[in-house]
Amino acid sequence: MNHLLSMKKIQIEGFSDEHWTPIVKGIDLTLDRGEVLGLIGESGAGKSTLGLAAMGFNRQGCRIVSGSIVFDDIELTKAPKKELRDLRGSRIAYVAQSAAASFNPAHRLIKQYAETPVQHGLMNCSEAVEKGIDIYRRLLLPDPDKIGYRYPHQVSGGQLQRAMVAMAMSCQPDIIVFDEPTTALDVTTQIEVLAAIKEITRQFDTAAIYITHDLAVVAQLADRIMVLRYGELVEEGNTRELLANPKEEYTQQLLSVRTLREDKEQLTKDKDVILEVKDVSASYVNGIKVLENISLKIRRRKTVAVVGESGSGKSTLARVITGLLPPLEGKIIFDGEELPPALKSRERESLRRLQMIYQMPDTALNPKQKVRKILGRPLSFYFGMSKKERENRILELLDVTELPGNYIERYPPELSGGEKQRICIARALAANPDLIICDEVTSALDQLVAEGILKLLQDLQNELGVSYLFITHDLATVKAISDEMIVMLEGRIVEQGRKKVVLSPPYHEYTEKLLSSVPEMDPDWLDHLLEERASAN
Repeated sequence: MNHLLSMKKIQIEGFSDEHWTPIVKGIDLTLDRGEVLGLIGESGAGKSTLGLAAMGFNRQGCRIVSGSIVFDDIELTKAPKKELRDLRGSRIAYVAQSAAASFNPAHRLIKQYAETPVQHGLMNCSEAVEKGIDIYRRLLLPDPDKIGYRYPHQVSGGQLQRAMVAMAMSCQPDIIVFDEPTTALDVTTQIEVLAAIKEITRQFDTAAIYITHDLAVVAQLADRIMVLRYGELVEEGNTRELLANPKEEYTQQLLSVRTLREDKEQLTKDKDVILEVKDVSASYVNGIKVLENISLKIRRRKTVAVVGESGSGKSTLARVITGLLPPLEGKIIFDGEELPPALKSRERESLRRLQMIYQMPDTALNPKQKVRKILGRPLSFYFGMSKKERENRILELLDVTELPGNYIERYPPELSGGEKQRICIARALAANPDLIICDEVTSALDQLVAEGILKLLQDLQNELGVSYLFITHDLATVKAISDEMIVMLEGRIVEQGRKKVVLSPPYHEYTEKLLSSVPEMDPDWLDHLLEERASAN
């Protein structure tokens, strides 16, 4: 029997440092109708490159050197461009890692959803809109009848990612390539999206390639798993068998990567508070509050983690603290002094001491600037460094974030998602800040690299005394790095305190829901959880 997709001896190269470098090294891949294949591996392993090649597509600066890609008896490496355009979107769809970088900010969500089925002649605009609302409802987007009429910037990161999943499903394709589709989602939203993806792929007998760095997530969906590293296949097998008995050391490391950190010493007194948020409320439009009466303190050399589902106000809180969104009420007090509400009114030294690392590196980095300029700008702006001083410091920052020195000449599109995020971290460190707001900084990283970044942040805290406000939906990260924990729901703080207290029973009702939504390394976990919740209702 012929496979729906068959990729044989695929060799792909990328152009960097004036020469072509192997990215994917002779990998074979097959996919049958209705099958879900998980691609696992650390940043730079070649997962996304291989997933895009399944569509007969290369990123800029990449090329397929050799090999065969056959989809439904069509050789994609030799197919005319028009035939490839007809296939992409309609029969083979793609869900990118960064939804914010993939949507057109000038058009409403529903218009972008309808574009593909209308262009392929599958339905008219009104039919596409009706279908889009139905899929929004299946993916549990809020107010599905109206959310499509918002612009991308008017929805949360998690909602935007689900809208992108809906867009990929618009033509009911034969294959969907999911590239980290739940990376930006909180744990409770992630469960609903995973359940929706699982149900829709089953219902329409859709094949899928699911790219992720999280084995617990892919365990809920994949029939088969391929583990990649450095562009080569490490191990492949049936999901249950591979999870129960991984043969290769690297796969074993992925299965046992996360460990918990012991709580630090008892929390210090208020005189050591570096930042205080006092009775803050905020709104975007029409005076409707998205934050209400938020109060918190961050102490020197400490980490406060903020958790909550998509739309709970976590990232909005970060925008208020940094002055990007002036609050309606309340104060931001930094090192004992009240900060002006708006960013433009703050002094340069305040800007230097309070830095932020954004959730989506694709939109945070200028794709047309080399790493040298991206990291050099804060060094010039805050410290007035000479060219030689900047060059030396940039190389130090690359080393500290575990990137090669020759990356100084690269552009962001030449980097993997994890590498881009490390550049964002290096840029924040360039200012030598006292407090860094980390907005989902490890969400784009595979587990091994994320563990290294968390260790790096802890080492910097110990060495430099820097404090962190760590916004995340990953409770494993909270357990690994935080001293205090804040739980947010619908713009309010529902629980806060020392990590050990918040994560010890009896739990707040919403905290318990978050904890129960963390995927386990069990292929039956998602089905059992959904059954339990259905019976409870």
